[in-house]
Amino acid sequence: MKLCILCAKQRAVLKRPKTGQQICQACFYHVFETEIHHTIVDAKLFRRGERVAIGASGGKDSTVLAHVMKQLNEQYDYGLDLFLLSVDEGITGYRDDSLETVKRNQQQYELPLKIVSYGDLYGWTMDDIVREVGLKNNCTYCGVFRRQALDRGAVMLGVDHIVTGHNADDIAETVLMNIFRGDIARLGRCTEIVTQGESSIRRSKPFKYTYEKEIVMYAYFKKLDYFSTECIYSPNAYRGYARTFLKDLESVRPSAIVDIIHSGEAFEIKSTVKMPSQKTCERCGYMSSNDTCKACVLLEGLNRGLPQLGIGKESRVVSFCY
Repeated sequence: MKLCILCAKQRAVLKRPKTGQQICQACFYHVFETEIHHTIVDAKLFRRGERVAIGASGGKDSTVLAHVMKQLNEQYDYGLDLFLLSVDEGITGYRDDSLETVKRNQQQYELPLKIVSYGDLYGWTMDDIVREVGLKNNCTYCGVFRRQALDRGAVMLGVDHIVTGHNADDIAETVLMNIFRGDIARLGRCTEIVTQGESSIRRSKPFKYTYEKEIVMYAYFKKLDYFSTECIYSPNAYRGYARTFLKDLESVRPSAIVDIIHSGEAFEIKSTVKMPSQKTCERCGYMSSNDTCKACVLLEGLNRGLPQLGIGKESRVVSFCY
């Protein structure tokens, strides 16, 4: 019987994807949670008394995030008021089912829940959008609308901060996508653990250095209640190709994920490169690098029957599914 390399008492039941260590279940829980706590503390993500919304989709990442945030908040006395915030994109057979998981999570973790929908905010659901534009550029619409919807939901809740379940794999994929696209502006900020949203609402990623495989293992061993089906509209998403490439790298070099993140952090943009300045959308008041924000441009295209309006080389959008 092989003993846990950390405690040398219990039988090793798993091999950590991140380090290759063979450890017991109890030690896995401890190192997983402690590493996230250290990420939070080292980056000074929170201030006592903050109202924090957890982006909740019902998937493994957001479910584990809600579980761990509630536990760490109590264990280390962060002093946070936690909420669940979900976006209903209007995807029949996918989001309606996953939201049922979120509602169960609300009861399990005893956290207030707010759900905002594309239908209410924009007058269009993703089912409507896909019928109009097809499956080629639908992820662009969803990514732009979801980001704004989260911020608008946060304003409704009166929170100071949104945390999302973006993990190390997600961030490494985004670094690769921005390199492949030559998107210097987003490459310069995609590895930031904290970004600013609408109305001074901060966004952060406590799972920045947490491997996806370890999140899955944590959810499995803890028997957490989560929804595991992939979005029915994303099989052709560009991110999928970056994900496959990253998995191939990870199979021969497990540290590749964190190595790519550190490489992204180390990129320096020349002072001669012109970067977009942040403005306020003249139509909706949302932050934008142009006079009209991306969401309003896309929405105008839909309403005018011109769905390709705002889609093109000048419209480089890299989106996360939270």
